[in-house]
This record gives sequence, structure tokens and C-alpha cells, in this order.
Amino acid sequence: MLKAHHKPLFTFFTCLLLFFSFPKIMAQDKIADTTNLTVLLQDLEKKFDIKFSYIDGDIQNLSVAINSSKDLQSILDNIQEQTHLKIQKLNERYYALSRSTTVDVCATVMDNYKENTVTGTSVEVLGTDIAIITNSQGQFFLENIPRNSILQIKHMGFKPKFIPARELARHNPCKTLLLDLNYEELDEVIVYQFLTTGLSKEIDASIRLTTADFGILPGLIEPDVLQTIQALPGIKSIDETVSNINIRGGTNDQNLILWDGIKMYQSGHFFGLISAFNPYLTDKVTVIKNGTSAQYGDGVSGVLDIETKNDITDDFYGGAGFNLINGDVYGEIPLSPNTAFQFSARRSLTDFFDTPTYTSFFDRAFQDSQIKSGSGQNDEIKRNEDFYFYDFTAKLLYDLNPHHKIRVSFININNHLYYNEQNLTTSSETQSRLNQTNISFGGSLESEWNDVFSTKINAYYTRYNLDSENTTVNSPQLLSQENEVIETALKLKTTYKLRDALNWLNGYQITETGVLNFSDVTQPPYSNKIKGVMRTHALFSELEYKSPNGRLYARGGPRFSYIENLNTFSEFRIEPRLNVNYEFIDHLKMELQGEFKNQTTHQVVDLEQNFLGIEKRRWYIADPGNPLLPLPITKSKQGSFGLNYDHHSLYIGIEGFYKQVDGISARTQGFQSEGEFNGEIGNYTVKGLEFLINKKTKDYSAWLSYGFNVNDYTFQEIVPKTFPNNSDIRHTVTFAGNYTYNRFKFGIGLNYRTGKPYTKPDANNPIDATFVPSRINFEEPNSSRLAQYLRADASAIYDFSLSPRIKATAGASVLNFTNRRNILNRYYRINDNDEIETVESVSLGLTPNISFRVKF
Repeated sequence: MLKAHHKPLFTFFTCLLLFFSFPKIMAQDKIADTTNLTVLLQDLEKKFDIKFSYIDGDIQNLSVAINSSKDLQSILDNIQEQTHLKIQKLNERYYALSRSTTVDVCATVMDNYKENTVTGTSVEVLGTDIAIITNSQGQFFLENIPRNSILQIKHMGFKPKFIPARELARHNPCKTLLLDLNYEELDEVIVYQFLTTGLSKEIDASIRLTTADFGILPGLIEPDVLQTIQALPGIKSIDETVSNINIRGGTNDQNLILWDGIKMYQSGHFFGLISAFNPYLTDKVTVIKNGTSAQYGDGVSGVLDIETKNDITDDFYGGAGFNLINGDVYGEIPLSPNTAFQFSARRSLTDFFDTPTYTSFFDRAFQDSQIKSGSGQNDEIKRNEDFYFYDFTAKLLYDLNPHHKIRVSFININNHLYYNEQNLTTSSETQSRLNQTNISFGGSLESEWNDVFSTKINAYYTRYNLDSENTTVNSPQLLSQENEVIETALKLKTTYKLRDALNWLNGYQITETGVLNFSDVTQPPYSNKIKGVMRTHALFSELEYKSPNGRLYARGGPRFSYIENLNTFSEFRIEPRLNVNYEFIDHLKMELQGEFKNQTTHQVVDLEQNFLGIEKRRWYIADPGNPLLPLPITKSKQGSFGLNYDHHSLYIGIEGFYKQVDGISARTQGFQSEGEFNGEIGNYTVKGLEFLINKKTKDYSAWLSYGFNVNDYTFQEIVPKTFPNNSDIRHTVTFAGNYTYNRFKFGIGLNYRTGKPYTKPDANNPIDATFVPSRINFEEPNSSRLAQYLRADASAIYDFSLSPRIKATAGASVLNFTNRRNILNRYYRINDNDEIETVESVSLGLTPNISFRVKF
């Protein structure tokens, strides 16, 4: 007899034995209910005196549940339903079994949350033209579809589901498919509407432009990317061009411009008066003034990241339009459920007919030929030009599956000019030819490996070329210039979610940039060729934190760069980046940003007085040891602190900043006095304050912005060594607003700023005749200022429908509707009579424009 204390142990082992034996017992019962198909067919042959013909490979290892029915046809139907074999009756005694290449399928589609039926779900057999939508009960039925095909189940708001057809072979009842809800994590924003719809301020203080939602800004009837960003505090173009945008006092070549991850070396048409990027396939544009992510290199002044649409749509969409300068067309064509092709094309209309807008733009671009001589008389100029521009973009989108996406992008930008100018007063004649092109293509692979880890690989090739020629008729002098930039890059970026509130970004980038500059003059004979190659290896790592309560956002990390000029030098740089946003009181946030950055390419203002003041800038790479043109690596450090209040319909923001940029050359700053300062190396510092108040409602938005900058150069070899920067605009004020009434949008605004500094000739001794040729004696650099700048703009847009599918937009705008004459720049030169000539660049006069667009 078992003792009492052994009974619990005996009971435990008994239960354990029964537990492990139970599955075997159940399995035996289950086996008893099924039989091998070959054995079953042999039994049926004996029982019903029939014969089956089949291939052993089609039925081997198949088992079927035993049907209790005694009717042969019922048994055969049961075999077909379980095995999906096709049984064909040849005559009263012989039957043929074969594996079917098609299958009938059915299913009921439901959501995985409350298991409600999902009606209107699209069901597509991939690789075929077979498609259907679910009925009111969420069911679908398909017959005779390929057995090995894949079905794609899609519905808006749910993640797409892919399932083999054989798993849905029709049986009663049909299987149930559960769709997962699609939760998309959106970037947190501080301001939903910032100045106008489509502009928002992100939690990291960057500004995002979403062109599809763009409303209206004064003077703009289309969402021109580079014109739009000039409405933001701290971003202006002091010469009214999009190819010379100044972000917090920097020069345009100090801005990093990316298009689909490709660095762009050309950004404008019409010699900088029009953006070269078609906005209608642009998805979003991110503008960064400080606190840049460690993944970005280059651009010591600012970053402009342009991304085209990246999602595949089920239907074709597109649009077209024209204004008084150009016409364009764009669209997306779905090639398959997981492949699409995007394109856009734009061309100027200027070589077909003249318009008031074209005339105003052309006079603005070529006005340096209107020279005021020392005697105050104007030379009579006759001109003849052949000018056009175009751009074309293409993008192929291919989804390997929902987690791996391939994108390939291409862009081609072209400006062409032939210009003939006759001076009827002096009987002189010059001919100029200029071709400016940018061809770039790149590709990316985005992969989501799981819920916490993702990668992106991006590679690109870009080529910029400026080819120009200037000839003096009846003279042996011929000037030829060529500037070529070729750049290739590879970038790998990984993102790992350490926890719900903490992301870790890491990556590596290698960039190789080759630059060629060639100049040739026939009389007097002169030839110069500078070529160099720069290679940069960069590692970056960054942590990003968002607190669960949404009050704190922090991002920071270093970028490590090894910079190598293949001809002369190498350098290692460590550049920390920091970005903090903290809401310490409801609706009141503090922003703190800081960064160290560098760049290795520069635009030198070359031969300032040639080509009639059209395109004078040439790209060079840093090479401090070059005896002809020593250019160091430009390095910057910047810090800023701001406060933002945003509640209901009122936004108030104020931000102070300090920026220092070292390693700049006077040759890159566009000086037009003292021999362009002979290429001295120095730095500039900017201390500034930006203020914005924006009142916004559903129908209107009004804002007042003010910017204060003190921007000074320091060059040790120049007297005085510290003096105002060429971009030193002390005070900038914008007062503007827009209003929406039903389908009508109207915008009006006033822009004011103090004058740009310039250098006058010495009033007591203006010309130094001891040199051959004579030179101008100047006052202290940038000791004078132009008159204040004031411009008023207005625009209006009306949206309407041409049909249920086709939408249309008509727009009209007027730039400088007061027709005020603003002097943008002034410099001096000596003519053949040893007289000082004053050359002035004047702003656009009253410039009207109209547009008409359709989209479908």
C-alpha cells in the first residue's frame, strides 16, 4: 500500500502520462478517419468494378477523410473537394485523375479589430487582368484562376494582404480573411497652417512645404519651391533671384539643395529668376536653417531637401498648364499593381512669342548692358537674342513587396542663350553664347526589416556643365569658358527603434566630386585650366527622443568626415549637431539648436564684367595649396535659441542666432571693387533676430515678420579688416496676408528692407592712372549703402471643375504693382575713355502674369 506522502507524487506522474498519451490517442483516432488516396482508389475499383487512370506523382502522399456515403459520385466529389484533383469520367468504367492547373476560390474579408465585413475591397490576381471587389457581405468568388497565382487583397485604411490562390480553394464555408488596420505614424508638427496652407513648422524647427496643399502667397500663382521659401523669416534673395538665396546671411553656394537625395548644382531657369524644379510632382520640401540632422553633409548656410511623390496609386493622374513664361505637363502612370512611372516636362514659350512677363524678366537679366557713363549719357543698345529653357524629370517606382521599395529618379535641366548686342553709339558689337545643363539620376532601396529596424540605400550621379563663349566682332578677341562638375555618391542609412520614444539613426556616406574649370582668351593670349577631385567619407550617428507626453523632443549626434583632395591634402572633421524642443508651459515652447558643418565646393564669381552680367559664377573645389586660386574648406558653427507660442489661431515666434563661417575667399563673395580683393581668405559672423506673428483662421491668414541681422566680414589683409558683408541687410519687414472665399483665393503683401552695402570710388582721387590700364581708387569697402527696398505684390487664384474628374485653376499675379524702381546692386568700372561708368541692377518693374491649369 502506498504511503500517504507518496500519493501526490503518484497522482502527478499519472496526470503527466495521460497528458502525453492524449495527443497520440487523438492522432490515432484521426488517422482512423483518413486513408491514403491510392489505397482508397484501389478499394473503389474493387467495390464498383471501375478503373482509375492517374500519374503516381499527382496522388502520392495524399490522404482523404473517409466519406460515409455509399454513392460513387458523392465519394468522387468528396475526393475532388479535398485534394483539388480533377476527376473526369471517360466512360461507364474508366475515370481519369489529373492535377488541375486552375482553382475556384472564395473568401470573406473582415477587419481584424471588430471583425466587421469590409465591403468594396479590391481583389486582384497578380500577373493577370482578373480583378473583382467584394460584395455587400464582404465576400468574393473567382473561378478557374491559376492555381499558383497570388491574390492581392487591398482596401483603403488597411494593410494589403497577399495570399496564394490554392489556400482559398472553394469549400463550404468559404475561408475568412482578416485585414490589419493600417496605422501610419505622422510627423508631429507645431503649426498646422504656417502663413498659408501647405506650410507647416515641424517639431525640429524645420519648415515643410507640401505642394499638394499649397494655398497662396502674394505674387505667386504656382507653388514655386524656391520662391515660396523666401516668405519665411531669415530667407531672402537680395537680388530677386532663386539662384542666389541667402539663408541667414550666407551665399547661395553655401546652401545644400537635394532633389530626391541628389545634390543639385543648378537650381534656376532664366538665369535665376525661375525655379528649375517642377512643383507638381513634388511631395514635400524641407527647409532647415539650423539644428541639421547628422545625416546631412555640406551646406554651411542651410538645407533645402526636395522629395517627389513616393507612393504608387491605383489610377492614372496628371495635369498640365501654362503661364506667360512656360508650359508644363506631368503625370503618374500605373504600370502594374506594384509599379508606376512618373514624369514631368516644362519648356519656355519665350522663343515662340514675347509676353509682358518675358520682357520684364529679360530686361532684369540683361540690364547690366544699360550703362550710365560719367557724362550721364546713355548709349543706344540694339539686341537680338535666342533664348529658351526646359526641364524634364522621370521616376520609376517599384514595390518588391510592402516592406521593400525601389525608386529610380532622373532630372535634366537646360538653359540656352545666344545673344547679340550692338552699341549704336560706339559701333561696337559682341556676341555671347551660353549653355547651362544639369543631368542627374539616382536610385534608392527602402527596406523595413521588422517593426523596429529599417534601412535606406541611396546612390546618385550628377553632372553640371556651363559652356560659354564671348566674341567681339571685328576683333580677334575670343573668350571661352567651361565649368564642369561630376559627382557620385553612395549613402546607407539605418534606423533602429530602441524603444517607443527613442530612435537610433546610423549611416555611412561616400562622395566623390570632380570639378573642371577652363578659360581661354585669344587676345591677349591666355589659357587657364584647373581640375581637381575631392573624396569624402562620412559616418554619422544620432539619437532622437520624443517624450510620451509630447512635451520634449531632442535629437543629437556627431558626423565624422574624412575629406581628401586627391591632389594635395586631407583632413578629418568631427561635427556635432543638436536640436531640442521643450514645451515648458502649455502652448509655449522653447527651441535650442546648434551645429558644426563644412563644405568643400564653392562658387567663384569669375570675370565679373563678361557675359553682360548674366552668369558669372563657376564651381570650384577646396584646394588651399593651389597657387592660382587657393580655396580652403569652409567651416561653420551656429547656435540659436527661440520661443514659440501657438494656440488656436495665433502664432508668435521669436528666435535669436549667432553664426560664424570660416575659410571663405573674397573671390566667392562677389566683390566688385579693389580687384575683387585679390582672393583674400577670411570669415564672416552673423548675429540676428527673427520675429513672426501670424493670425490664422479657416478663411484668412495675416502675418508680420521682422528680421534683424548684423553681418560682418573679417579679412586680416584688408583695411579695415572688419566691414559689412555684401549680404548685410540690417532690417527686413514683411507684412502680408491671404483670404479664401469659397473657390477664390487672394493674397497681397509688402516687402521692405534696408539697402545693400556697396563701395564708392574715392571722391577726391577716383582714378589711379599710374597703372596700365587705369584703376579706380575706392573708399573703404562696403562703406556706402543703397536706398531702401520696397515692393508690393498681389495674386489671385480661382478653382473650378470642368467635369467630375477634371479640375481647373486660373490665376493672375502682379509683382511690384506700384512699379517702384529698386536698386539691387551698384558697381563701377572704367571705359575705354578712362571714364568711370556706373552699372546698376534694378529690380523687376511692374510684372503681370497669368496661368491656367488642369488636373485629373
